[in-house]
Amino acid sequence: MASEKTCVEVRSGSAEDPKEKASFHTSNPYIHKLLLASMMILFVLKMILLSVPSIILFQKYSQHLEENITVRGLFQTELECVKDTSTTQEKVWSCCPKNWKSFSSRCYFISTLSTSWNKSKESCSRRKAHLVVINSQEEQDFIVQNLQADFGYYIGLSDPEGRRHWQWVDHTPYNKSATFWHEGEPNNGKERCVELNYYRYGKWGWNDVPCLIKIRSVCEMMKISLEVA
Repeated sequence: MASEKTCVEVRSGSAEDPKEKASFHTSNPYIHKLLLASMMILFVLKMILLSVPSIILFQKYSQHLEENITVRGLFQTELECVKDTSTTQEKVWSCCPKNWKSFSSRCYFISTLSTSWNKSKESCSRRKAHLVVINSQEEQDFIVQNLQADFGYYIGLSDPEGRRHWQWVDHTPYNKSATFWHEGEPNNGKERCVELNYYRYGKWGWNDVPCLIKIRSVCEMMKISLEVA
């Protein structure tokens, strides 16, 4: 804009004949090319400067997603949030995806699709979760409140080698004192996966089953923490 203003002032103060001016500009095409190049450079610089805040914001947002693994890919769905009472920060909310169940620091998804253990595991992974890992009686009590007694549900416990070396999908150490097997279970070395089911005598518990049978499953993930500005 400064170059355009200078050009106007030169014209108003000049006593040259208009024909001579036209002849001057026509005989100096280099000036037109220089002005055009300058304008293009200024335009490019302006676009770069305008894009910098967006780039910084995207980088911060990406960093936030990497730091909070539970967030990745989840902003494509609706979240249900409550104010987090476990922190002194009033602006922090704990969220679960819609239609998931909230308990303590976790979110749970009860799948009504009957698949094998491996397919159930893959389904949970696609939801950025894993098959449920049950660590306490309180957690199991909460989960079974949301289950239907007519169905069995895969959990994230298996014995890949068939040697009674039980492993959780998230590598949590298997603690025999914090297990909830039905009486007499596990009882079959060929049954390498575990379901949570309801026995006729009125109790929910764990039962070893063949990994290829198709039953329902429970997925688990950490709650999503959002700070509202």
